[in-house]
Parts: sequence; C-alpha cells; structure tokens
Amino acid sequence: MNSNNLSSDIAILGMGTALPAHAVNQPDIAELIAASLQDRPDLARFAKRIFRSCGVETRYTVEPSYLGTLEECRYLPSAEHTNIPTTRERMDTYQREAFPLAVKAAEQAIQDAGISPEGITHMITVSCTGQYLPGLDVQLIRHLGLPARVNRLPLIFQGCAAGLKAIHMARDVVQGAPGSQVLIVCVELCTLHFQPVQDREALFAASFFGDAASASIVGTPEAKHRDYLSLGTGYSVLLPDSTEDMTWEVADYGYDLYLSPRIPKLLGVHLEEELRLLLQGDPFPELWAIHPGGRGIVDSVQEVMNLKQEQTKYSRDILRDYGNLSSNTILFVLQAIRQDMKKREESSASGVAMAFGPGLTAELMKFTYVPALTPVTEDQDHVLL
Repeated sequence: MNSNNLSSDIAILGMGTALPAHAVNQPDIAELIAASLQDRPDLARFAKRIFRSCGVETRYTVEPSYLGTLEECRYLPSAEHTNIPTTRERMDTYQREAFPLAVKAAEQAIQDAGISPEGITHMITVSCTGQYLPGLDVQLIRHLGLPARVNRLPLIFQGCAAGLKAIHMARDVVQGAPGSQVLIVCVELCTLHFQPVQDREALFAASFFGDAASASIVGTPEAKHRDYLSLGTGYSVLLPDSTEDMTWEVADYGYDLYLSPRIPKLLGVHLEEELRLLLQGDPFPELWAIHPGGRGIVDSVQEVMNLKQEQTKYSRDILRDYGNLSSNTILFVLQAIRQDMKKREESSASGVAMAFGPGLTAELMKFTYVPALTPVTEDQDHVLL
C-alpha cells in the first residue's frame, strides 16, 4: 500500500467514457424503421409512437449504415431477409470496434485517477454484446502497459446490471486485498444486435439502446484525490416471479432481446422493500443514480420512492442524450452526478446506485460523493456510510 495513503475508504477514484463517431437522431431512426415496415402500417405507426415517447433524443452507434437509406442498412431489410448480418459478422464488427472505445475510456479513467498503469492490480472487463478470445482484457494489457500478472476478471453476459456488479466486485477486491487498484472497462455495442422487426416487443427493445464504453478505477483514496465516490455496502437480489421478463439469447442473426412491459411494475412492487433493507434505517439519500433502462423504469422508481424531479434528472438526461447503454449506463449516470456536484462545489452527499438486468436482477449499492479526503487521525473514525 502507498505510504501516503490517509484513508480506509474504498472509492471510485477516476472515470472515463467513450462514444462511437456516429450519432443518430431518434426521429431519423424512427423514420428508417417505419420505412422498413411498409407492408405493416400498424407496426410503422407504433414505431413512430414508441420512438417518440421513450425519452430518447439521440443515440450513438458503431454502424454507419443506420445513417443511410433503407437500401444501405442491412439491419433493416425491406424485402426478403436474405442479407441480414449473421451473428459471426456482428461479432467481427464487435471485435473491430470495441477495442478503440475501450482504450479511450480506460485512458481517461487512469488519467482521472492520477495513477500509473503499472499500479493496476486487477482488471474487470464487462460486456453482454460481444465475445472473442484472446479478449479485450489481453488487448488492453498490451496497449495500456498494464502488468502481465494483472488479475483478469471477465464479467460477461450479465446484462445492464453488470456495470454496477463490477463496481461491487472491485470494492470487494480492494477490501480483501488492501492496496489493490482495480480497472473496470465496460463495452456494449447494442446496435449490432438490431433484428428485422416482427412484432411490437422488438420495436420496444430497439427504441432506446445505444453503443458506448466506460471505465473506472476503484481503490483507496489518497490526499491527491478530489471529487471521488466513496463506495458503501451493496448487494444483488433476484426479484420474485420475473425470470421470463427480461431475456437475452444468442441467435443466428445476433442476440435476441425480450423486455416485458411488466418490468416497471415489478420494480415498483419490490424495489422499496429492497432499498429499505439496503439503507438499514438510514434516511433516504440526496443522490439517486438510477439505471435508465427505459423511461418507465425511471418513472416507477421516482413514484415508488417519492423522489423529486431533480433527483432523477441525471438518469433522464443520460437516457435522453445517449439511450440505454446496457452495463455502461450506470457509469454514465454516476459520472454526471460527480461532474455536477463538482461544478456546483457541493459538500459531501450520500447516494444510492441501482441497475437492473436479466433475472430479474436488481443491483443496489450505497455511495457518497466526497469533494476531498478527510485524513484519518487516531481519535477519529472516518466512516462515510
């Protein structure tokens, strides 16, 4: 452990995010999809309505054909489904496009944390939208100059909850091995798995997912660190009677996603009890980092927990500007909270982060925004949560 270490906290010390070059406006992609449904005017009308009402204005994609005409987009064939990219083709695109986004996010996080790549002891790589071996972790070690003996922990196919799960895993690593510094890298290229539309459920799933990468460094704060997020307790829970409400399966033409319209209602029924268990009698916090899996999910959490509009603003803004970025999304929300607190020169404030994934899984964790380290003295307990 660094001899200058003055804290027993475990925190997110640095963050980085990266987006593909291609921005897609929501009305444009809605028109493109509606054009592909000329033989199904009912679905075309539904597409325009759901794309308009889901809370998304802009998304980003690694696939430039979404910006072209219907004839140029193989993901949305208007005739027979003979030229749709196979799962192999989509994985080839993932392998080509994931790495540069991962590098950009990781370099930002390392610089933001003010650490040396040689000091990273563990790396958690997260994705549910692509796989290959040797994987992203091997490429990052070589490119970033990480130690060859860094402990690699791939977290794959866990859905949108995996970003917060990775943070919790990193916290446990540092708690069990003080002095560790964990790099988390998430890459999700959701738009590679768009399927030719056959029903309303497919349109709903296609209406808000986008591509991105994110990274964070989890370790023990030092005197140099500012504006970090101290990590408290957390846990993962499977909600009852919800196994089939969110599924993600490998198919011949990409991955098939199903999202039940019951999900916001299920969260509304079960989430309050889980949050009260997490808080253990503590008052509700000021900061709420809600994974915006869709507009309805944020609405449900706000209603059940009786939150103010400004408390869900960060999640709604991320959904509006980028869409649902799967495992990345909670990192984008936490980064937005951190940047806003820093900009407004706020003092320490407690928060709760939550993300949701197949299972139906709810990942929950307490955190505290800390503007600067308070040194621990012999007669002072430095406990933030």
